[in-house]
Amino acid sequence: MRILILGAGKMGSFFTDVLSFDHECAVYEIDAKRMRFLYNTQRFTNMQEIEEFRPELVINAVTLKYTIEVFQQVLPHLPKDCIISDISSVKTGLKKYYDSTGFRYVSTHPMFGPTFANLGALSSENAIVINEGDYMGRIFFLDLYRRLGLNVHEYSFDEHDEAMAYSLSVPFVSTFVFSAVMKHQDSPGTTFKRHLKIARGVLSEDDTLLREILFNPKTKSHVEGIRAELKELIQIIDDRDEEALNKYLVKIRKNIQ
Repeated sequence: MRILILGAGKMGSFFTDVLSFDHECAVYEIDAKRMRFLYNTQRFTNMQEIEEFRPELVINAVTLKYTIEVFQQVLPHLPKDCIISDISSVKTGLKKYYDSTGFRYVSTHPMFGPTFANLGALSSENAIVINEGDYMGRIFFLDLYRRLGLNVHEYSFDEHDEAMAYSLSVPFVSTFVFSAVMKHQDSPGTTFKRHLKIARGVLSEDDTLLREILFNPKTKSHVEGIRAELKELIQIIDDRDEEALNKYLVKIRKNIQ
C-alpha cells in the first residue's frame, strides 16, 4: 500500500518506522530538517509530490491544532478513493468534518504517546480504533496495532471523547494543581521527583491538546469530582479525624487495586 504520513514529529516518525518495510511510504513535512533522520521512505515538501505519489492511505500525524487545517491543504491533491485518517487524542468535530469531505476515513487514537511510553515495548499500552468510518481502514489499523502488541479497543466518536474526558482530564488537572502549588525543593523526595517528571511531561504537550481536553463538554463533571474529594480531605484534616482518614484511605486504595 502507498501510505502518506503528514508530519515528521515523534508520532509521524514512529508510524514511518513501523510501516516503511511493509509498505511504500512517504512523509510530507514543510520543515525539511525534521525529515533528515527518516529511513526507507520518501520525503515530500510540496503538493506536487503528493499528487504524483497517489497515496492509498493518509495518516495525519500533525499536532491537534493543525489536524483539520492540514487535511484541507492536502485533500485537493489526493485520489478520490484514498482513505484519510487521524490519530488525534480529542475527536471533537472530526466526524462532522470527515462526513463533509466525501473521502473514506478512519480515526484512531494510539494512547502510547511519545511523552512517557517506551515505543519499543508497547505490550502494556492501549490503542483505540473508532468503529465508524471505512471498514477496510479500520481493519488496517486493528491489524497494525495488534501486531505491535497493543491492547486495542473499539469505540464510537462519542464514546471515545467520553473515555478521554475521564482518563485524560483527571490526571491532567491533578498535574495542573500540583504544578500550581509546587515550590523548588533543594532535597526532593522520590515521590516528589516522580510527580515533577510527570508534570514536566504533561506540560510539554501542545497547548491545543490541553485546551481541548479541558474544554471537552464531558470534562467538567470529572473536575467537579476532584473538587469534592479535596473538600472532603480538607475537612478530615481540619477535624484531625483519624477514623475518617482511615475510611478514606481504605476507599482510595480500593480504587487503585
